[in-house]
Amino acid sequence: MSESVAEPAVTPAEHQQRRLRVVRRGDGVDLEAAQRAVADLLTALGRDATSEHLADTPRRVAHAYAELLAPREFNLTTFPNEEGYDELVLARDIPVQSLCEHHLLPFQGVAHVGYLPGDRILGLSKLARVVELFARDLQVQERLTKQVADWLRQHLAPKGVGVVIEAEHLCMSMRGVRVRGSRTVTSALQGVLREDARSRQEFFALSGVHA
Repeated sequence: MSESVAEPAVTPAEHQQRRLRVVRRGDGVDLEAAQRAVADLLTALGRDATSEHLADTPRRVAHAYAELLAPREFNLTTFPNEEGYDELVLARDIPVQSLCEHHLLPFQGVAHVGYLPGDRILGLSKLARVVELFARDLQVQERLTKQVADWLRQHLAPKGVGVVIEAEHLCMSMRGVRVRGSRTVTSALQGVLREDARSRQEFFALSGVHA
């Protein structure tokens, strides 16, 4: 699995704001090999990969997976917490779309991401960017949840971080037990949001999740 890497970007007013150029490093997707693999899979499933309707399917599938596994690069900018804000900052219902690494089927839902600021605060849209950074991969929901929390704590140094993800997995709703509409809920709490019961309860209450 490729890893996210933050590279410092030089800014003229570094004492006021700090920017990290966030990129995803990996080996990339071999589109030609992926197309051959999809064609072989279609044949193995008893389909004619050369038929008029399926002839271009390997190309489409290869490009679709390449897109689903490629998060966008972005600049993560933090600002000094000059007002000394010490209450919870929370972004609710951030869309999540990812691929189950066990079945290569999608799972999707929402993420609720919050933090208690330390010396610095973060542009709110960047919380969604961090979620996408790790969601655009072959994933399990538990790992995804923890990766977002760990990354924010490492790069933002807040007093506490909380992440909750609620998602429906097509590997459950379309196959196997076929439980339609069932959502899996995972959480990762760090710092004050893990250690202090009142702060933890506030995070779950504002997230709309019953703790």
